[in-house]
Order: sequence, then C-alpha cells, then structure tokens
Amino acid sequence: MSISPLSLPQPPQKAPEFGRDALVVCESLVRIYQSGSVEVQALQGLDLVVESGEMIAIVGASGSGKSTLLSILAGIDAPTAGRARVDRWNLLAMSRADRVHYRRHTVGFVRQQTSSNLLPYLTARQMIDLPMTAARTPARTRRERAVELLDTLGVGACADRRPGQMSGGQQMRVAIAVALANSPRVLLADEPTGELDTATSAEVFAALRDVNRHFGVTVVIVTHDPEVSGQVERTVAIRDGRTSTEVLRRTATGDDGGTHVIAEEYAVMDRAGRVQVPRDYREALALTRRVRLALESDHVTIHPDLDGDA
Repeated sequence: MSISPLSLPQPPQKAPEFGRDALVVCESLVRIYQSGSVEVQALQGLDLVVESGEMIAIVGASGSGKSTLLSILAGIDAPTAGRARVDRWNLLAMSRADRVHYRRHTVGFVRQQTSSNLLPYLTARQMIDLPMTAARTPARTRRERAVELLDTLGVGACADRRPGQMSGGQQMRVAIAVALANSPRVLLADEPTGELDTATSAEVFAALRDVNRHFGVTVVIVTHDPEVSGQVERTVAIRDGRTSTEVLRRTATGDDGGTHVIAEEYAVMDRAGRVQVPRDYREALALTRRVRLALESDHVTIHPDLDGDA
C-alpha cells in the first residue's frame, strides 16, 4: 500500500513576514525616554508599513509620538524595542558608520524651522552642493543635480541667493532640494507648512507632490494641517504611541463623467489584534472600560456593557 505525500500531515504554513516587500516597516515599535525618575513611553507598539513611491501624511495630537517616529526613521533617534526597517537598514542594529551612511544616502529630512534646514551664509546652490561634496560626488554631477533640483522645485532663480534673500516658501523648497541632493529613497518632512500661510503652504505641498512623481521618492509628512493631510491618498493617525486609524482616498468618476474624491476611514489592528476605537464613537455610545463583541457572518459588532459596572 503506497501513501501519497499529500495524505501525510503537512507542516503549518509560516505566516508571511509583516511588510516583507515594503520600503518602510515598523512593527511593535517602542521608544521609552527617561526624564529624571519618570519613564515616558513615546511609542507603545506602533505598526506602520509604507510602500515604495507612496506619499503619506502622519497626523496626531501633540505628544502622540508622530515626531518621535519621524526622528527614528531619520536615523536621529534609536528605538528601544520592536522592529524598524527602511530599505535594507535595520534601524535597531546600525553602527555609527552605518548611521552616517544611512542619513547621507537613504533618507532626506526637512524640518519645520527653515533656520534648522539652511545655512544663512550659503547660497541655495552651495547648500545643495554641500551634502553631495560630503558624499564625494564628482563636481560636474553636483552642478547638474543642483540645477535639476532647483528647477524642478520652481526656485531656479534662487540659485545664487542666500536664505535672507528668499521668501518663506522659497526657503522651504530649497530645503527640500537640499534634502534630495543625494537621491534618497525616502523624504521625511516634519510640519513643512507649519510656518507658512495658506497660499504658500499649497505651493510647498505641490512641490512635494512634484518630487514624489518626478523622482519617485517616497514621501512621509508629519502634519497637523488637515488641508495637507487631505491631499494625500493615505493619512495615518497616531494616538498614544500607536497607529489608530488610516484614511484612504481614491478618485471616482460619476455617471455624469465628473470626478470626486472618496475618503474611507479604517481602524488599524495591530499584530496582537488590538483596535483603537475613535473617541467620537466611544463617546456616542458611552463605551468605557468594557465592551461586548459579537461575531456576525461578515463583521464584528461592538456593544456597550449596559449591565456591567464600567
């Protein structure tokens, strides 16, 4: 009697690695600071996946952990625990030399304050040249790259101007050009429109969208501005150090041929199966310490604990 291999017990299938093919992956990410005798948990098991070429916004209240996340992705800060990978780099296991190479070639970082991005005594062309010189890029390539970046960002006329001779919007676009000098795979922007008026903010955001499309660079923006977050296809909200919700936007065509944007909000389930219910949902149904779950044929319902002591 022969036994087919298919009739033998099969080993359990290994679950695919979380974010295996993504460019940016954070899994159960933790960052704990020591402030005197007090431990501050800025990130408490955050999960995030960003695909190559995406442009996303990260939003959250002050203290939610969004700026800490950006500092970790930029290689400025180091996680306490969990998993964080950008491209081929494990952010928890980088040497000092690795970190320098990572910040020089893999990520570009734009801060909110232009004074932190630009040197007042250098021209725009010289500032773009600086990181390429540090990377030992040939002089001719540096010159061509500076012209390409300034023209793409609409500030070619500022090539020989110093920051004090530029408007706020021009300064921010030059800062983006500096961050892109060494052709990073990821551009990180921390409140890039926070100090700008509405019209100038729109110009800077349009510039970010242009470099995302033109250079294929992945863009991650931290912002509190709903006008900015509403212009990307995916907005990730962070609350209490974890990703809580995501809003996905898509363009649909109506029967009349016109187009409109459809935005759908999703709760984010972490690797342990935890979901953060939005505050307005909790308050509307008086959901507090304990809730009752019911499994339906194609969904799960959450009910308030009317008989409990919560």
